[in-house]
Amino acid sequence: MLQPLAYLHDSELVARFQRRCGLVLVEAARHDRSRGRTRAPTGTPVHNGGQREGSPDHQDQNSNFKHKENGCAVSACSRPQYEVRNWPLHFLFLFSAGLGHELFYITCLPCIHWSLDPFLCRRLVNMWTLVMYVGQVMKDVLKLPRPLSPPVVKLEPRVDAEYGLPSTHAMAATAISFTVLLSAPSRIQFQFEVGLLIALTLSSLVCLSRLYTGMHSVLDVICGALISSVILFLTYPYWEAFDRFQLTSSVSPVAALSLPLLLSYTYPELDRYTTTRGDTTTILGAGAGCSVGYWVNQQLGQTFEPQRGALPVALPALTANALALGGARFLVGVAALLGTRLVAKTASLRALYSWYGVAGNDAGARRRREIEVPYKFVTYTTVGLVNSILVNRVFLLLGLL
Repeated sequence: MLQPLAYLHDSELVARFQRRCGLVLVEAARHDRSRGRTRAPTGTPVHNGGQREGSPDHQDQNSNFKHKENGCAVSACSRPQYEVRNWPLHFLFLFSAGLGHELFYITCLPCIHWSLDPFLCRRLVNMWTLVMYVGQVMKDVLKLPRPLSPPVVKLEPRVDAEYGLPSTHAMAATAISFTVLLSAPSRIQFQFEVGLLIALTLSSLVCLSRLYTGMHSVLDVICGALISSVILFLTYPYWEAFDRFQLTSSVSPVAALSLPLLLSYTYPELDRYTTTRGDTTTILGAGAGCSVGYWVNQQLGQTFEPQRGALPVALPALTANALALGGARFLVGVAALLGTRLVAKTASLRALYSWYGVAGNDAGARRRREIEVPYKFVTYTTVGLVNSILVNRVFLLLGLL
């Protein structure tokens, strides 16, 4: 049983996939250290001062032949670290990987609320928040390393310090694609087979992109998709009941704010800093803000759900006027969310720095739990509230609905 798992977790398996897709390492690793110089041929892991090969520290210092000098990541030489031989696949996988980043969540997901159906957006946000929290916690509990470089090319160094299993990109892609597929038939008229094909295609592209970017092993991706599928299967029978509680219960807004905040503060501690706690707080905060916003809309009797007749309704026609209105909503909505994010982030950080007596130029202050958790939670809760309550009302004032 362990042998197949070790095979699926092997870095060389990821490197072979990258080479087949036209992404190839072209440099040898080279480390200048105070005790001497270490050089290794391409495809050979570099051993660092007694660090265990495969450990997180070893992995961090061997990401695409980079090492630390005076605390800064330095490339081994000025030549390119990898060669792209298939540009169409390269851009396809980079775009697919982008579907799991913050920029996608803060721009494209709200468009479902603004231009399609707030009901679907609510379901998406609920499931996205749940699966991402589970995935992030599992990473920091299991502590399985990401693929090693070399032999793997790593295209996203920001998250390289995080642990690997499961792939939260794979989890989010599976949850988002199939939550829409399972929820949409009661709301929108469409051919289920076509929706299934789209869901499978999008989730598969995101999963494969994690191999192409070198950030996950095959085992990470498979486990991510399977865990997300299990969560969908176990929670699906309760979606309707949760909808009623979320929209009508007087306890809903209190639970929506207190539980995510508690989960953010009790996130598992690590022996080194990674971005997972901050990213998880971001997700929980956005989910909390949206949840409270949906409850407020329900109490005000203005949910902005489709009013075009009995459900399920037909998909709106893609006329020039509809596309223009959709584009205008996108630009106004994204500007509102990004502006809210900037203001809330700046204000919360200044307040926390003042409270804890921290200098504004202290780069490490944001990593402290007592600062990172509240500033991210406040920032993204505010973003969620603006998305779910205010943006559609701005559209009404501007005549965009």
